[in-house]
Amino acid sequence: MDRVVINGGAPLRGEVAVSGAKNAALPIFTATLLAGGEYELSNIPDLQDIRTIALLIEKLGAKVTRTGGSTYTINSENVSNHQAPYDLVRTMRASCLVLGPLTARLGRARVSLPGGCAIGERPIDQHLKGLSALGADIKIDHGYVDIKMEGRFKGASIVMDVITVTGTMNLMMAATLAEGSTVIKNAAKEPEVVALAVFLNDMGAKIDGAGSDTVCIEGVRHLHAANARIIPDRIEAGTFMVASAITGGDVTITGIDPLLVRSLSDKLSQSGCVISELKTGARVKSTGSIRPVDVTTAEYPGFPTDMQAQIMALMTLADGASVITESIFENRFMHVGELRRMGADISVSGATATVRGVSSLSGAPLMATDLRASASLILAGLAAKGETTVSRIYHLDRGYEHIEAKLKRIGASISREKAGKAR
Repeated sequence: MDRVVINGGAPLRGEVAVSGAKNAALPIFTATLLAGGEYELSNIPDLQDIRTIALLIEKLGAKVTRTGGSTYTINSENVSNHQAPYDLVRTMRASCLVLGPLTARLGRARVSLPGGCAIGERPIDQHLKGLSALGADIKIDHGYVDIKMEGRFKGASIVMDVITVTGTMNLMMAATLAEGSTVIKNAAKEPEVVALAVFLNDMGAKIDGAGSDTVCIEGVRHLHAANARIIPDRIEAGTFMVASAITGGDVTITGIDPLLVRSLSDKLSQSGCVISELKTGARVKSTGSIRPVDVTTAEYPGFPTDMQAQIMALMTLADGASVITESIFENRFMHVGELRRMGADISVSGATATVRGVSSLSGAPLMATDLRASASLILAGLAAKGETTVSRIYHLDRGYEHIEAKLKRIGASISREKAGKAR
């Protein structure tokens, strides 16, 4: 099993380009199940989750070909299998996004209850509630969700009890082929939801309001194939922004709309960084000190839960105490124990972590527990004195494309090696 080895202490300087967003690519892959035809998807990141979703839709009957470094061609003409197997779905929660498209096209879906990072329950009850409102017959049987639908979905008014990104996406896809109009209230506003709506509209759907809390879908009888370029990954961009801040660096992150990372930019400005918003990017320059800031995660456009672990790593070196509150997931402080091993002073009470800044962190052997925790440990290692090793980095490979190579190009001393290798 691979691990990452970091020798910390070097300020990062230079320019780094952002890859396509995994969380935008995955639903667009599943949307190709809605209509037969050939699709070309570009700016796809080279990640394990992408390989998993490609294999999953192949199991359902699509043909997936990687035609270039970041371009995939998908032919979904022969999609006929309605069952998504446990062995694939268990590794990635986004697999549940096949529920809506499969049922809309085939009238049937049988999908294993999803897995993914262990950061909380993350139930799919809102997905199922919405699909039921559209007319689906749903049963949970031996760890599988079994959905049947006679004829087309029927348009409905759906009020989400909680904001859910994948739930909004699933219902939006299902409703594109419904009879009549569907209104999703308390919908997620994330840019990835907007990107999916744009793609679906290019396929012939009639969706209005994506990016607001009310999305309206006028059902159509048929959709057709379309092409898409995946939007940049705002979480990857944010991770590199924090990398500049925590190392006392000066890094320009390119290929990202600065509006998509504004909530993080505001916090980094408060912490003492100089942020310059560019036309397609942002420059983050450290001023040499880190001021404490309080952070509460929230749905977009609030501070993203996917950046909570990274901002916590930064606050471990702040000149004072910070309070970080996690309002989205109930089990997302698993990185705290590992940061403490590096000398961080962090106490946790329920959904709140109090981080008292220390003068320095010390390199240590660490174990990643989930995707964003992996990133926070990498960031802490970049700033720490001495050598840090981060094991179980298969989590990292689910969400960051070639992160070591990108960090190396801006001055990090970082490498990947096989665990147990003699050194």
